[in-house]
Amino acid sequence: MHAVRVHAPGGPEALVFEEVPDPTPGPGEALIKVEAAGVNFIDVYLRTGHYKGPGFPTVPGQEAAGVVEAVGDGVTEVAVGDRVAYTNVPGAYAEKAAVPAARLVKLPENVTTRQGAAAMLQGMTAHYLSNSVYPLKPTDTCLVHAAAGGVGLLRCQMARLRGARVLGTVGSEEKAALALAAGAQEVIRYQEKDFADEARRLTDGKGVAVIYDGIGKTTFERGLDALAQRGTMVLFGGASGPVAAIDPLVLMQKGSLVLTRPTLLHFVATREELVERATQVLRWVADGTVTLRTEIEYPLAEAAEAHRALEGRRTTGKVLLIP
Repeated sequence: MHAVRVHAPGGPEALVFEEVPDPTPGPGEALIKVEAAGVNFIDVYLRTGHYKGPGFPTVPGQEAAGVVEAVGDGVTEVAVGDRVAYTNVPGAYAEKAAVPAARLVKLPENVTTRQGAAAMLQGMTAHYLSNSVYPLKPTDTCLVHAAAGGVGLLRCQMARLRGARVLGTVGSEEKAALALAAGAQEVIRYQEKDFADEARRLTDGKGVAVIYDGIGKTTFERGLDALAQRGTMVLFGGASGPVAAIDPLVLMQKGSLVLTRPTLLHFVATREELVERATQVLRWVADGTVTLRTEIEYPLAEAAEAHRALEGRRTTGKVLLIP
C-alpha cells in the first residue's frame, strides 16, 4: 500500500509519499481501508517536532474514516464491512490503518466517510470546549478565534446551540461571511482592528466570559485583556507558535482570570465517553443541526501541499486527504 511518512522533523517537504507494507490487525485491532483522512494542526506540530511523537520514521495523521476490512482476535466493537471513523490514533495518512477497535465509532447511514473524517477531531473538540471545559450559558458572550477554520465554524455553531452570543475573529471578508453564516453575531477583522479593544467595545466594556484560542502565540496576551472579570481563557492549540511562560499573578491582576490548556484525548478517555460525544456530534451532522464544510480535498500523495495550505491560512473548514 501507499502511505505518507516523515523520516525527520521538517517543513511540508518532509512528508514523503511512498510504498510501505500493509498493516496487519493485532488482538483488539481492526484493519481500516481509509477513504478519507483529516488534516489537523496537530499533524503539523508532530511533523515539525513541536510535539513529541512516536519517533521517526512515522506516518502522520490522527483522524480518518473508512470501512473495516478485517478484525483481530477479541474484537467485538465492529465487524467486517462496518463504516467507521476514529481520531487520536496515529497513522491516518495511509491507504490502510490498523486501529484499536475500542477507538472506532460506527457512522450513521446518512453520514458519509468524508463527513466522518471531518467530524471526529474537530467536531468533538468543538463539543468538549463548549459543553465540558467551559459549558456555555445563554447569558455568556464568547470569543472564537479563527472563526472560519475547521474547529472555528463548528465552535460557532455549537456555541449558538447553547444560546451564547458569539464574537469571531477572521482574516478576510470571505471568512467573515462564513463565520456569520455559522452563527457568529459579530466578526472582528483582526488585521484591521485590535480584537481585544473590539471585544471590549462590543460588550460595553465588560469583556467576554470565555475565549477559545487555538492560535496561541500571537493572540494569547491580548486575549487576557479581552476577558471579563473572572473570565476563562481556553487555550487549546498553538497555530502561530507556543505561548510564553506566564506569571500566575498576571491572572489575578487582570481580573482573577482562569486559564486552562485542555486536549481532546482527556475528554474521550473512556470508550463510553468517546461513543457518547461522537454520537452526539454525528447525529447533529446527520440531521443538519451542524453543518460541515468539507470542500477542500487533496489526494493523499499531495499531503505536503495540504500542510502548506493549512499553515498559510489559505483554508476554511476541514481539509481532507483522499487515498
